[in-house]
Amino acid sequence: MENEEVKEVEAVAETTEEQTSENKPAKAVKTEKSTLKTYTIPEKTAKKGGRDNRKPKAPETRREDSEFDKKLVEVRRVAKVVKGGRTMRFSALVVVGNKNGLVGLGIGKSGEVSEAVEKATADAKKNLISVPIVGTTIPHETVGKFGASSVYLFPAPQGTGVIAGGSARAVVELAGIKDIVTKAHGSNNKINGVRATIEGLKLLRTREEVAALRGKAPEEI
Repeated sequence: MENEEVKEVEAVAETTEEQTSENKPAKAVKTEKSTLKTYTIPEKTAKKGGRDNRKPKAPETRREDSEFDKKLVEVRRVAKVVKGGRTMRFSALVVVGNKNGLVGLGIGKSGEVSEAVEKATADAKKNLISVPIVGTTIPHETVGKFGASSVYLFPAPQGTGVIAGGSARAVVELAGIKDIVTKAHGSNNKINGVRATIEGLKLLRTREEVAALRGKAPEEI
């Protein structure tokens, strides 16, 4: 009986050793899995690095914005009457241009001057017009009218410079015209003056454009 009990104890010991030996490879597998998990960490960092690659896009937008120059023509304080009383805000008039034939105006309102200027600048970039320029001046004389304001635009020889008032000067300079003579009549409202100047620039046509409309050669005009 004692021998049988000893054999049973030895058999149990062998089975426990086998189980422990079988469990050891399992631990090794766990360590392999843990090592695989460690390799996923650089992948996450790589993804983060991929997201960081979007940062260079910001300078591109800044370059696009840097192509346009802006000029603040007027800032006014306006009041909006509501049920509780009056709310005071600021209205900004901004002219934007690239000094190469593109110009536009925008109006923005906000409780702060800086926000109003930003809104006006964004609005001006949406309303750009193309201005034909011959050398350093306009192709021909024209008259722009808006409301009670009218602005006369005359071409000038090289070296004359920009002879214009405050509202018309901002538009003409940012459009890229270096030699011009202007005269404003009627209302002194700066918003109407800027709009009248832009309406006058819209009426400009080059000789080639007029010849194409008439079906003739440019030399015949």
